[in-house]
Amino acid sequence: MTATASRGLERDLKALLGPEAILPGTTRAYLSDATESRNLRGRADAVALPGDAQQVATLTGWCYEHDVPIIPRGGGTGFTGGAVPLDGGLVLSLERVKKIRSLDPGFWRAEVEAGVITADLRRRVRENGLCFPPDPGSAEQSQLGGNIATNAGGPHAFKYGVTGAWITGLEVVLASGDVVTLGGPIRKDVAGYDLKSLLIGSEGTLGIVTAAWVMLIPAPEAALPLAAFYADSGTGCAAVEAVYASGAVPAALEYLDAGAVQATRGAFPIDVPDQARFMVIVDADGAREEAARIHSELSETLSENALLVHAPTGRREIDALWRWRDGASHAVTAQRGGKVSEDIVVPIDRLAEAIEETVEIGRRHDLPACSWGHAGDGNLHSTFMIDLDDPAELERAEEAADDLFALAAKLRGSVSGEHGVGLVKNGQLARQWHPAAIAMHEAIKRVFDPKGLLNPGKKVART
Repeated sequence: MTATASRGLERDLKALLGPEAILPGTTRAYLSDATESRNLRGRADAVALPGDAQQVATLTGWCYEHDVPIIPRGGGTGFTGGAVPLDGGLVLSLERVKKIRSLDPGFWRAEVEAGVITADLRRRVRENGLCFPPDPGSAEQSQLGGNIATNAGGPHAFKYGVTGAWITGLEVVLASGDVVTLGGPIRKDVAGYDLKSLLIGSEGTLGIVTAAWVMLIPAPEAALPLAAFYADSGTGCAAVEAVYASGAVPAALEYLDAGAVQATRGAFPIDVPDQARFMVIVDADGAREEAARIHSELSETLSENALLVHAPTGRREIDALWRWRDGASHAVTAQRGGKVSEDIVVPIDRLAEAIEETVEIGRRHDLPACSWGHAGDGNLHSTFMIDLDDPAELERAEEAADDLFALAAKLRGSVSGEHGVGLVKNGQLARQWHPAAIAMHEAIKRVFDPKGLLNPGKKVART
């Protein structure tokens, strides 16, 4: 749109929703997400802040009638550009749609609106002795609707699964502006096609999630982590495989490779052995006796060939370990000021190969590289460290990322384990899917969004 047309859109939307709910399209905070360091910043014609699902529906129906693209937005913490407006349109932020409509501790369930901050939901249910297991790294900023849109994971997805595993129902605004409910406060529903699961992970391209019914569980009585250090990735990955073979089920099974260990060693709660080049973190949770038993079994398994096993037991020490793990990404970024990081996933028996190949890809593109992530899921955060003031390095990092996607396909993995496709991975699904599957993907988009106005240009299977 021209500047005049953008002002006209703002005027029309203010008449529709009220002036307090509409911001200028130049409002900087709504034009990027966590990919901003990769020079991904968009352009919008207006920004809307609806206060409830009905206002979302009113906006969506009006925009569809007037052929205005809609870019749904949660907390803006995504790593794929999914919330970035590519070429104008309306950014529709769910930040004010943030009520916990109901919390039923006796039935282990809640109905929660899309704008609720993930960590706030986890704290609220914990006050009632319950747990909402999904724990994405951005939980203090991300919103439930965004977690559903990307089907977000996190360290404890190894035992508990990704966000979608905990959603029993959705309230969704369709492209037409109709508000529909799929599922609800029920734990089983096989009456029709699984439309709920189609919407989960669809990144705002099929509909706009405004609320969800979530399952809860009784909070574990105890959670006891272990951190084990190894001399090399081969020994460390063998330890990961040994955890599988042991039969003990940790809640989390994480790793850091040599580069990630080096970047974070100074902040670790205790001294890290000089020879350490690989790290495995596990978490044993459950009833106190069960957690203690699993912790003991995991300790025995990980101690073989380990340089050191750190086993904090006090709450302060345990919290310090997880704060350190949550800061790993920032510590890696600080090495050179910027990074390009992707979330490929490979079969667990190809993890060591993917870790080593990440470093080799970096070497080929003259970039320092490392990885860390969810070893139990085979989910790597393969990362190339860059100088943000050097455009040539960013270009080489994007080329390296393309090599990563090719590696994932070669190892029979996936180009995304938890961040989605968004903009930065457009076309990459063609590496791993049969053409017939791609055709179905595209047909589903047309059914839900015949005009192509819902988050256009995102989650594209082929280019």
